[in-house]
Amino acid sequence: MPHTHTHRILVVDDESAIRDVLSTVLTAEGYTISTATDLPEALRLITEDVFDIVITDLKLPKGNGIEVLRQIKRLNLDTLGIVITGYGSIESAIEALRTGAYDYITKPFHADEIKILVRKALEYKKLHKENIYLRRQIQSAYRIENIIGSSPGMQELFQLIETVADSDSTILIFGESGTGKELVARAIHYGGVRRNHPLIPVNCGAIPEDLLESELFGHVKGAFTGAVMTRVGRFHLADGGTIFLDEIGDMSPKLQVKLLRVLQEQEFDPVGSTETIKINVRVIAATNTDLDQSVAEKRFREDLYYRLNVIPLHIPSLRERREDIPLLIQHFVEKFNRLKHRKITGFSPDAIELLQEYPWPGNVRELENLVERMAILKSIGKVTVRDLPQKFSVQQADTIPTAQFFPEDGIDFNSVVDDFEKRLILHALNKARGVKSRAARLLRVKRTTLVEKIRKKRIGA
Repeated sequence: MPHTHTHRILVVDDESAIRDVLSTVLTAEGYTISTATDLPEALRLITEDVFDIVITDLKLPKGNGIEVLRQIKRLNLDTLGIVITGYGSIESAIEALRTGAYDYITKPFHADEIKILVRKALEYKKLHKENIYLRRQIQSAYRIENIIGSSPGMQELFQLIETVADSDSTILIFGESGTGKELVARAIHYGGVRRNHPLIPVNCGAIPEDLLESELFGHVKGAFTGAVMTRVGRFHLADGGTIFLDEIGDMSPKLQVKLLRVLQEQEFDPVGSTETIKINVRVIAATNTDLDQSVAEKRFREDLYYRLNVIPLHIPSLRERREDIPLLIQHFVEKFNRLKHRKITGFSPDAIELLQEYPWPGNVRELENLVERMAILKSIGKVTVRDLPQKFSVQQADTIPTAQFFPEDGIDFNSVVDDFEKRLILHALNKARGVKSRAARLLRVKRTTLVEKIRKKRIGA
């Protein structure tokens, strides 16, 4: 049956009978065929034209079919090679496969054999393309642009991510819980040379200590009670790629020794095995604890700490980058509008201001959860102060410096008083769920006075 998209195939053989048979059979299948009789002509054609498949004899005048495959590889072409070989020279066919041939066929062959082989090769090519496309989609999901922030601390972090992505150095990410350490690890992995290999995350704090060793390094059948089958460890799975060890500070001293060996030698022994496995893995570790203190208290090995801390990356907490909160809110609003089919138009200025005052112990994750909750509950329109959960309004309005913490260079009296007044009004409005007369009663001022202050201080609803 003729194909709607014409696939182009190059047939390379010095025997005219084989060229004719292949041309006739494959043209009838709807493919466009070109032919070459020797190596120089084949090399010239694959450089000048684009082919989906090259079918080449192994023995060619002025060279051999392996050279054709090598040229395809050298030019990084999206072309599959099929090799024709004489009966009995299977060794050369294996060499062809090692050089990157998709498959081989032995002479004499039947017309149906070649038809099926070409069809399978094209199907493989299509799946391979889809795979690459999906992989790129995954990679784009973790691009640096997905780590939101315009504050100086975040800009510095972005530059560091780009700088270290292509190196193979071990990286230690410092950051409080919820700051996005895994997101940073993914940005580093997908931005570097290992992007087409696996990224394997392991949360060392979430896996019980007795299971973590087998999780990381695997075990052989019967290594311990319950080991009913051999298990491949995460380090083995990450071969060629990256392993991300989150909450590294929770690792037991015994495992720290084993990890040190992996970092130094790039090898390990699965639990219960005498076989040493060699790997090529980049390690990115992360911690939300003070490892310096753990080292001082002898809970974390000093030599491992220095091995891990080759390139330290610090992710600022949300408190350290409050100016990013409006950007993050906008990003999450768009995300949850899309995922939850909502029509939130954003957060009001005074709601944002209130959120910028909050200490955010759970960092970006806590903010994301809040926006998701608001999207579900509010569903449409603008999120205002009265929509926010109670805890955001019961914050310390006390930003007035005490004698003990009074700045050396003094303060701007008017702006501190103005700021304090503004916060009090915001808290009262929040407590009164936006009802101005009730807020005025809470503040023990006239409603008209409050309305005037709200207008002057541009406190939006």
